Amino acid sequence: MPGILRIVSLPGRSRAGVALLACALTASTAGCGVFGGPSADEVTTDFLNAFAAGNTAGAAALTDSAQSAKPLLDEVRASLRPKKVTAKLHRVDASPGATRGSAEFSLAWDLGRGRVWRYRGRADLYTVQQGGSGDQWKVHWSPTVIHPKLAAQQTLSVREETPELAPVLDRDGEAMLSPERVISVVFDAAEAEDPGAVAGALAGALRQFDDGITARSIMKGARSGSYPVAALRDDDYQRVKQRIYSLPGVRFGEQTRLLPVDKKLARQVLTGIRDTVEDEVVGRPGWRVSTVSPTGSEIEELYTQPARPADAIHVTLGMAEQRSADAALHGLGKPAALVAVQPSTGELLAVAQNELADEQGSIALTGRYPPGSTFKIVTAAAALESDRYTAGTPVACPGATVLGERLIPNNDRFEFGTVPLHTAFAKSCNTTFARVSAGLPADALHEAGKGFGFGVDFVMPGATTVTGSVPPASGIAAKAESGFGQGRVLATPFGMALAAATVAAGELPTPSLLRGKRTKADATVDPLPVRVLIPLRRMMREVVTVGTAGVLADLPGVRGKTGTAQFGDGSKAHGWFVGYRGDVAFAVLVEDGGTALPAVRAGGRFLRDLG
Repeated sequence: MPGILRIVSLPGRSRAGVALLACALTASTAGCGVFGGPSADEVTTDFLNAFAAGNTAGAAALTDSAQSAKPLLDEVRASLRPKKVTAKLHRVDASPGATRGSAEFSLAWDLGRGRVWRYRGRADLYTVQQGGSGDQWKVHWSPTVIHPKLAAQQTLSVREETPELAPVLDRDGEAMLSPERVISVVFDAAEAEDPGAVAGALAGALRQFDDGITARSIMKGARSGSYPVAALRDDDYQRVKQRIYSLPGVRFGEQTRLLPVDKKLARQVLTGIRDTVEDEVVGRPGWRVSTVSPTGSEIEELYTQPARPADAIHVTLGMAEQRSADAALHGLGKPAALVAVQPSTGELLAVAQNELADEQGSIALTGRYPPGSTFKIVTAAAALESDRYTAGTPVACPGATVLGERLIPNNDRFEFGTVPLHTAFAKSCNTTFARVSAGLPADALHEAGKGFGFGVDFVMPGATTVTGSVPPASGIAAKAESGFGQGRVLATPFGMALAAATVAAGELPTPSLLRGKRTKADATVDPLPVRVLIPLRRMMREVVTVGTAGVLADLPGVRGKTGTAQFGDGSKAHGWFVGYRGDVAFAVLVEDGGTALPAVRAGGRFLRDLG
């Protein structure tokens, strides 16, 4: 792009006219070049304009050594690659009749991406004899014309300094994701004499990091060209470097990426966090301009703009809570997930899954399952809000009941006769809550469920989440099934953790994962009425003291609800336990757990480890 030179000129007069006027006023011809050509001011102006515009041939022609000037001017522009150069002439000292002078000017190099380098320069001027045309002003050529510190046999170079990626810290300032050097391993079968042998050698070395890397998978991937086989942490790469570095057709790349400090913790959620903040952790690159030798070695730094690292990203998760959650699921032979939320703020404290669950994706946040008897929290709330029930209302708890031609049994068909509603809740009587739900309006559980977050769509930066769904029921049987979390009712561990947090806080908290980023919800809900909240809390406490979660009776202050949810042909069931203690609410799911007991015990391990 052309440069801009700010020169003050007389309006309405040509360059020759200005020169003639100047000579007439000074009665001199040597300094202004009336007979020998342009004046010192004009030559300097033309030189700077050509220099700024990238017209290196034109600029060089105005010097006394065009053959030396043009190559260096070309080299400097090729190295700096400016988007624009702006020149400004400040003064020219050339007395009337003088044959020597000097010029002072400033240059501004726009190097793109907000990088601007400014400095002042100086050039010597003198007249030379140009055959029969008289004396001509020329810029005396020296590398210092480009920059005062540029010497012979040198050029200029601009180099970037990339700041280290900012880490992702937990709620207590401990790193969860930190920058690490990553080595990419790429295979191009066309460059190997025996591709199969190379693929086998790669698979043998890299399978320890990923079971999915096989000679067959490598050969299949390499059919279409270069195939990225793996991306290794630097420590892992060093362990296998000797085995793979010299393999024909294999090449390597290097980059810095944010990686989990602990590979086993929060695997699903940390990936989403990294993808969300990847542009925010880069920071602002620094850059410097230096003089360099013909071999490219830096000689002297002329200007520097230091790199500015980005601020650390803070997440709501806690490493302590996350370790406790992951440890609580250890040893379970079925896919399992645990989500913990802080009721007072809605901040996610932990999102854990075991390896079997990871094979299915993020079931903790988006996996939808029938919630079973844990949904009796919502059914009880709807009943209490209807004014037809209190916690002490006598209700029947037969071993089985038929509603709308649907046979509904208790687990192992236990029965308690007539008991208060709070006892039926603690003992988890399906028959009781099926009858209660059947007597409520068709949309009663749908409306009550909204108060606990079911059906509310949260757009939470850092993760995709689903709470669940409670469709309005039509018909006695459908309403009865919904009453104990079967039928068309679905919930996620995330959704059930929010439901427990709602009881703890008295209102639905807005979940969050990244500090400073607001979660949006597509609906607002009212707080739970006091006439619902107080008895519901007591009922959840009774579940632990004398009810179905009695194995945790030694843990003070725990409130919860167990659930067993049938699926498929009804011969198998998922196990649930949801609840809260203090300012920690949680939900545990064990797929195909058979009973709620594995989930209850996992929840107990989590709470005990937290202390």
